[in-house]
Amino acid sequence: MTTTNTPTDPAEKPAEGAVAADLLDPRLIQARGPAGYLSALVQRLKSGDIGSLPIVVGLVVIVIVFQSLNDTFLNAFNLVNLCLQIASLTIIALGITLVLLLGEIDLSIGSVSGVAAAIVAVANATHGVNPWLSVLMAVIAGSAIGLLHGIVFTKIGVPSFVITLAGLLGWLGVQLQILGEQGTVNLPPTGTLLDLGQQKFLPTWLTYTLGLALVVLYVVTALTGSARRRKAGLSGQPIWVTAVVAVFLVVVVVALASKLGIDRGLPWIFLFSVALVLIFDWIIRRTKYGRAILAVGGNIEAARRAGIKVDAIRTSVFVLCSTLAAIGGVIAAMRLGFANQQSGAGDVLVNSIAAAVIGGTSLFGGRTRRYAPLLGAVVIGAIANGLALMSLSSSVKYIITGTVLLGAVVIDAASSRGRKSSGR
Repeated sequence: MTTTNTPTDPAEKPAEGAVAADLLDPRLIQARGPAGYLSALVQRLKSGDIGSLPIVVGLVVIVIVFQSLNDTFLNAFNLVNLCLQIASLTIIALGITLVLLLGEIDLSIGSVSGVAAAIVAVANATHGVNPWLSVLMAVIAGSAIGLLHGIVFTKIGVPSFVITLAGLLGWLGVQLQILGEQGTVNLPPTGTLLDLGQQKFLPTWLTYTLGLALVVLYVVTALTGSARRRKAGLSGQPIWVTAVVAVFLVVVVVALASKLGIDRGLPWIFLFSVALVLIFDWIIRRTKYGRAILAVGGNIEAARRAGIKVDAIRTSVFVLCSTLAAIGGVIAAMRLGFANQQSGAGDVLVNSIAAAVIGGTSLFGGRTRRYAPLLGAVVIGAIANGLALMSLSSSVKYIITGTVLLGAVVIDAASSRGRKSSGR
């Protein structure tokens, strides 16, 4: 009698033609080749696993609508300005993304960014402190604020909504105290911070180089990841999919680099914000600490029983959130050239939360999409920029932004129900 051997050891390479272990469920078995992959993709979309499709479709619609209404939307000068405008928003949204992964909220990020902006401006412009020391002081202040929030939240048990709502008001008062009667403090016109925030741009060749390096990094990561999965008897991403995505990314990189090169180029502060997003995306998905954050946000009791130090994780996330808010506040002050009573106020809080949610971070905790803060910030920034070009009132901007945010939350809730009903 002939028997068919099947791999039982996860580390054993599956036999040629065998079905991967993660596809043995009849609901997941799919035909081979591009047709089977696309069919499986459609099934995942129907079951609520929509990935980044909504954000991609949304960006395409935004570009088409605003470019048709105002042909300056996609010109080089405006795209460079857009990169400058969303740098601080991306960093602050990154911090709120980490908190949302816990299933919590931080309403103080706007005020914390305002405090940091006030510290760096007063220290550098009023008291003549070294610019980088001024930045360090502002960032440390943000970290201390986050530590206070985290301790009150974990040790005393005050809900995050309450403690950060109190922080929104309290740190706003601290900001006003730091600024004093002046109200507005301008950064030195020839200083390092103003120069970096407004005048420093990458050469076009360096933009090309960094962009193509990221594409190569994606290809290497995708291929090595698929190889590890196949070695463990699991399914891996087909090589043709990796190739298609790589070609698409090359086209995007070349188009953006050439377009930005027509004007001033890619701003250094925007590159810094993108680098932070890439670093934290790696931390969340590839490190024990990142997996602990996802575990706590997904099921706090299960995480505790698994030996994860829940209180330490939660406190550290609040520290990171406030630290990133402070960095975002400093970047905003560098771009604007001043700090005043409105720094961190207005729509900073709302837009940061909106960017995280629109980018794909779940309000239910434990789940986010790749590069969610950056993608969400691009959407929010593009909407605000496009409406400004059309000279529409702030009321229209708030209505549209609120509608987009509500749509993102509805899509998240609907996809969550779809995944549960389909057993994903």
